[in-house]
Amino acid sequence: MQVLKIAIWVSFFIVFYAYFGYGILLFMLVSIKRIFFKKNKFAELEYEPEVTLFVAAYNEKDYIDEKIRNSFSLDYPEHKVRHVWITDGSDDGTPELLRKYEGVEVYHQALRQGKIAAINRGMQFIKTPIVIFSDGNTTLGKESIRRIIRLFSDPGVGCVSGEKRVAGKKSAASTEGIYWKYESTLKKWDAEFYSVVGAAGELFALRTELFRPVEADTLLDDFIISLRIAEQGYRIQYDPEAYAVEKPSANVGEELKRKIRISAGGIQSLIRLKELMNPFRFGILSFQYISHRVLRWTLAPLGLLIMLLCSGFVAAVNGMFNFYSIYSWLFWGQAVFYLAAALGWVLEQRNISIKFLYIPYYFFIMNLAVYLGFAKYLNKQQSVNWERAKRG
Repeated sequence: MQVLKIAIWVSFFIVFYAYFGYGILLFMLVSIKRIFFKKNKFAELEYEPEVTLFVAAYNEKDYIDEKIRNSFSLDYPEHKVRHVWITDGSDDGTPELLRKYEGVEVYHQALRQGKIAAINRGMQFIKTPIVIFSDGNTTLGKESIRRIIRLFSDPGVGCVSGEKRVAGKKSAASTEGIYWKYESTLKKWDAEFYSVVGAAGELFALRTELFRPVEADTLLDDFIISLRIAEQGYRIQYDPEAYAVEKPSANVGEELKRKIRISAGGIQSLIRLKELMNPFRFGILSFQYISHRVLRWTLAPLGLLIMLLCSGFVAAVNGMFNFYSIYSWLFWGQAVFYLAAALGWVLEQRNISIKFLYIPYYFFIMNLAVYLGFAKYLNKQQSVNWERAKRG
């Protein structure tokens, strides 16, 4: 019984730390840093190099017109921006439509090999010192390029991540937006303390000279590319006002499909980036990486399951309705939380909006996706070709 109680509290600590405790600790560390260290001296420097806006697209015909208008309206000298599109495998008329636009370079091949293969192939056409990656189905904030480039005025910065913003009506799928707001806050503090641990694929940039081709079966290209730059000794910075907007997934089923792929890619990434967990070599970066990423893809989902099962067993032994037992309270608290998640699912099916119920539902979906993604990774069932989630 004592072993079960220890397992409960160890699991509770891991789950709390992974989702809330790290944020609290990070805020304290950043607050202390602000007292003793001055603002980055590079922040105010004028820096305006040539850049390439790089889009690897597969069958994005429906988004092309809006994307091109948005890309050419961004606040940065037009003669300093190249527009490069890789459309490998597209058979819906995407490359043909893109070629109608003046100033857009289109590189196409009939064979579809996945997004990372398209990126690897496309990088040979990048001649500017900075390359900015963006998705074909997103629109960028008007000042996004300028704000990203400003951070590269610091020679210690090798990669810059923008923010993903989710637009659309409130639903369990659009609760993704609430999650990303929380993530945005953590990224902002991560960057201020030392470095962000991974970039958002919807909008991120890097020094072209630092890019290294990535394995062809890579599932999370943005994560691997950005952290491989961090492995070289450069920092990843972040500006939430450099943002990409996309619609939420059409429903939670579509969102689950997307998160399963991300989770499978997360497990793959942890294996390929295992050196980053060595604090003797990477110091603060290892601390941030383990706290913000590794725990969420490994011990935190496992801890949720252990905590539920063990507290249920201990509560059953001590009396399920023993109000003097903290284990009974802990078990029933979890039961109510998962009941709220189930109710959120029911309401989602009926298109009924009760926002506070979407939060436990989305949290449950996130952690369920880790288990399903892990199974897909072990069984080698996750294709490198992205099966796009339907958007609302």
